[in-house]
Amino acid sequence: MKKDSLIVHAGRHPEQHFGAVNPPVYHASTILHPSVAAMESSGKKPFEGVRYGRFGTPTTHAFEEALAAVEGGHKTVATSSGLAAITGALLAYLKAGDHLLMVDTTYFPTRKFCDSVLTGLGIETTYYDPLIGAGLKQLLRPNTRVVFTESPGSLTFEVQDIPAIAAIAHAHGAVVMMDNTWGVLSFQPFAHGIDVSVQACTKYIVGHADAMLGAITLADEDSWLKVKSSVAAFGHSPGAEELYLGLRGLRTLAVRLKRHGETALTLCRWLHARPEIERVLYPALPDDPGHALWKRDFTGACGLFGVILKPHAKAAIEAMLDGYSHFGLGFSWGGFESLVIPTYGHSVIRTASAWDNAACSLRYHAGLEDAEDLIHDLEAGFARLKAAS
Repeated sequence: MKKDSLIVHAGRHPEQHFGAVNPPVYHASTILHPSVAAMESSGKKPFEGVRYGRFGTPTTHAFEEALAAVEGGHKTVATSSGLAAITGALLAYLKAGDHLLMVDTTYFPTRKFCDSVLTGLGIETTYYDPLIGAGLKQLLRPNTRVVFTESPGSLTFEVQDIPAIAAIAHAHGAVVMMDNTWGVLSFQPFAHGIDVSVQACTKYIVGHADAMLGAITLADEDSWLKVKSSVAAFGHSPGAEELYLGLRGLRTLAVRLKRHGETALTLCRWLHARPEIERVLYPALPDDPGHALWKRDFTGACGLFGVILKPHAKAAIEAMLDGYSHFGLGFSWGGFESLVIPTYGHSVIRTASAWDNAACSLRYHAGLEDAEDLIHDLEAGFARLKAAS
């Protein structure tokens, strides 16, 4: 099946649920077994079937089956959040004495986890320039076990050369992970050399800003068992309602993403011509530095993009942002609503690569509102910016 059909049908087995179109919500902890023999045999093959609620119910299995099919992976492990997916994947592969190569544009909570938890466990992290490509070879050490990527970066939108990075890492024997939340449908991680794909399903898969959910998708059975065992040992257990909302959101993902991407491109083109804007950060724009890689590796774009304003006082920028009608001030993205956050100052942390635009950078998410209404909102914001400058 093509991708649009796959997201409608994957993980659905009506014949197993009395003909229900959607897999039902299973609220369960205790699972009863008909006999001692059945109870004993249920644990012989790890994580097979339904043995205890924390290990997964039919709702869990339906979501995991569907997402693995969409990402082109072998199996998926559901987690309670995107951050839980990232930390769960890293802890499955790293131990004391190991070395991690982490992209410098990584999601801030991931950086905090590396600098606090992993450091405390005796695991060293080196941050690398997202544009390093095959130059990653110079940073690999004998004890480098994992190379973590995120493309595009979720604040500054650099596109990584994932195939080049994966080739170098694999030649060294390292595992390649990717935060694939931005490219949820448009980037096929396993076709580009990724071994472990993580997603904050809270964003586009849930799609309605009302549930926390994450996922780790693996390339093969051994990798899945390794990660599933580790995640289970830490007690991760996403809720049944959240899994159901993830499944429900998945069914409309393709049509929503198409609208998000179209609106974002419209807004980016309009912003590109505005005198207040120094630069628009969106790989789908032909003049974006990452456009060639994006066009080679991605089949589309989402609604998340950034802008760099020409120098303005912080108070003037705040006057612009505070008065928006459609762009809410919120830290997430991927829902039906449009959002904006300032990303200047401490939000963009770099230790391995330069970012010289931290004074006036913003991140927008184009929601499902009418693009013309959103443009009017942006235009009124620029008027407030000018008045307050």
